[in-house]
Amino acid sequence: MKNNTVTIIGGGLAGSEAAYQLLKRGFKVVLYEMRPEVMTPAHKTDYLAEIVCSNSFGSSDPNTSGGVLKRELKLLDSLLLKIGEKSSIPAGHALAVDRELFSKRITEELEKFENLTITRKEITKIPFDSPVIIATGPLTSKELSFSLMKFTGRENLFFYDATSPIVEVSSINREIVFPASRYDRGGEDYLNAPFTEEEYKRFYTELLNAEKVPLKEFEKHLFFEACLPIEELAARGERTLAFGPLKPIGLTDPRTGKMPHAVVQLRQDNLAAEHYQLVGFQTRLTWSEQKRVFRLIPGLEKAEFVRYGVMHRNSYINAPLILNRFFQSKDIKDIFIVGQLSGLEGYVEAIASGLYAGIMMAKHLNNEKLVAPPRSTALGALGYYLENANYKNFQPTKFVFGLLEPPGIKIKDKRDRRRYLSQKAAEQFDFWMKNFL
Repeated sequence: MKNNTVTIIGGGLAGSEAAYQLLKRGFKVVLYEMRPEVMTPAHKTDYLAEIVCSNSFGSSDPNTSGGVLKRELKLLDSLLLKIGEKSSIPAGHALAVDRELFSKRITEELEKFENLTITRKEITKIPFDSPVIIATGPLTSKELSFSLMKFTGRENLFFYDATSPIVEVSSINREIVFPASRYDRGGEDYLNAPFTEEEYKRFYTELLNAEKVPLKEFEKHLFFEACLPIEELAARGERTLAFGPLKPIGLTDPRTGKMPHAVVQLRQDNLAAEHYQLVGFQTRLTWSEQKRVFRLIPGLEKAEFVRYGVMHRNSYINAPLILNRFFQSKDIKDIFIVGQLSGLEGYVEAIASGLYAGIMMAKHLNNEKLVAPPRSTALGALGYYLENANYKNFQPTKFVFGLLEPPGIKIKDKRDRRRYLSQKAAEQFDFWMKNFL
């Protein structure tokens, strides 16, 4: 063991889970959490692993993406998932928790370890003199963000998460939506949903009048010109969208042989081409309104949404340029970056990254070979995505079935496909644990 003390910056979900994984393996951990000395606009307590938005950890059904990921975390003895189940409240197939009880119990469990030092202090610079896991989350402080900029390169640290809705390709009406790139350049890389003038005017009116998520105080100065919500653009005038993200120039509707009045483009969002993202549709419409209004787009009348659009402050790095599949820096092997800062979305994904990085940091410091789970597993797929996603258009992601290695066989029924992928993930993960942990 070349160093048995690890610094963890950030006591959120990822940092707390990483600490537990290292502590139980005999490492000393110095965990820095700036609360309550420095509070964020979102947090209310000084507990570790405080959750600030929804109290739901998603589905536990074994044939859902959430269930697949949770199974792997249970097998790896996730403290946070264990406490989550002990702090659960009724929520059907989903795991929902009493948020204060959840955070309180995690704090108490970690404080039982004699080899843990919790320091309530803001860290403003990345320490390069010891192994470190950076888990400061989407509200990383301004000072530490500057240090991250120096480490990752200024252009590789983003401060705004502007995500558009993603739909299942199988729910798109291909009799209306057609594949093409503008001016036939670049092949058929986009799907295009064409508007007539009448359809566009109806969509525009409903978009303007749709219900929006109220802004929190710390989000009111969020917008900047490069990623305005689509409804903000629409408010500038009826033709703003048709001359902007919905411009039809360079496209021909094969049904009419003419250029449409406006076009919504959809871009492939996962390696298996099962999910497509609505280009330029970052939004703060409520989820129910997104479903209603965006189904007015021709060809998306029955669209199934994999993810709804959101827009909020969210610091994250350009992971494909910075990290390998172990959440480890490609340049400095003693540095790991986890949680939402690494480019993941979701509570369980944050826990997963901290757990995985904690295990891999331990192996790294013990001079053991690091072997990633197969891409057919949830953990393996998340690591693969962060390492191999398109760095020119990198966006944070949750774990979805589309990240998994394609099954290699045709399975038409969506439920059968998910059952197959879930079973394969379980078998491959069990093999990896038996042979490489």
